[in-house]
Formats: sequence, structure tokens, C-alpha cells
Amino acid sequence: MSDQGDKDPRIHGIKTKIRVVPNFPKPGIMFQDITTLLLDPKAFKDTIDLFVERYKDKNISVVAGIEARGFIFGPPIALAIGAKFVPLRKPKKLPGKVISQEYILEYGRDCLEMHVGAVEAGERCLVVDDLIATGGTLGAAMDLLECVGAEVVECACVIELPELKGRQRLNGKPLYVLVEYY
Repeated sequence: MSDQGDKDPRIHGIKTKIRVVPNFPKPGIMFQDITTLLLDPKAFKDTIDLFVERYKDKNISVVAGIEARGFIFGPPIALAIGAKFVPLRKPKKLPGKVISQEYILEYGRDCLEMHVGAVEAGERCLVVDDLIATGGTLGAAMDLLECVGAEVVECACVIELPELKGRQRLNGKPLYVLVEYY
């Protein structure tokens, strides 16, 4: 969880703004809906501020956001810490030359793509998404960045579902989350 844990009152405020939707998108899934967080300007700002406070002095040059909700949190973090934002997209969404990383999901396979040349060897990267569940998407994002020689400093998510053990799939790479849901 976050270094602040529940000591920082902003964490509690953020957690109360995340709606849990039962049986979405299919039966048995408890969907963590961050759109309700985005509707509250204070909670949304607090979310971004907590990440910025953590990363502002870590010499990060790239914030890589995972499609699609990583595109919500990644750009304001990148702007605030003086880093570039690189979108990691689903297949066939980026024009021009791309590099790809396929990964396995519980229900099949998927792929992330990045523009060739968007990230250079030696750059320090932060990977951002809204949630970590099984860790497959974050793992693929790290693999994609590392295959071009970048250093993934940390992964950052608003929400973690610890029961799904996604943290274990990150091969020891640090993960920073604001709230956990069991």
C-alpha cells in the first residue's frame, strides 16, 4: 500500500469516492469504478498530488500510461514532475512504427504497443494505471519499456486487489498504490 497508509486523510477521501459495481462486466466481478473519483475535483486532485509528491524528486523522465485509465492519471503526473508522457496502447491504435509486447490474461491474450523511439535506453520510467489485479498488464508494460533499455523505477496504481496476487507477477519491481480492496 502507500507509504502514508491511512495516516494521510486524503487516502480515506479517495477510497470513499471509488464506486464498487457488483457483477460488472460479468457475474462475479466487483468492478472498481474510478469515474466517481473523477467527478470529485478534490479527490481527483488529491490522487494526482499524492503521486506527484512521491515522484517529483526521483529523476523520472518518462511516465508511461496504460490504456485507457492510465491516460487519465499519467499526463497530469508527467506534467507536474517535468517528464514526458508515453501512451502504451492496445494493438492498431498508434500510427507509424510500433513495438509490441504480448501477454496472457485469465481469459486469453492481449498486447500493448508503443511508438518506436518514444522511449530511449537509459531513461527512467514510471508506469501508471488505475488498478492492479493479476499484474499481467503491468508486467507487459514493464517488459515493453525494458526491451528498449529503459529503467522502470516503479509502477503506480490508484487501486490494488491484493487477493489476485498481481504484485507477485512484477518480479520484485516496486509497486505504489493508494488504496487496497479485498
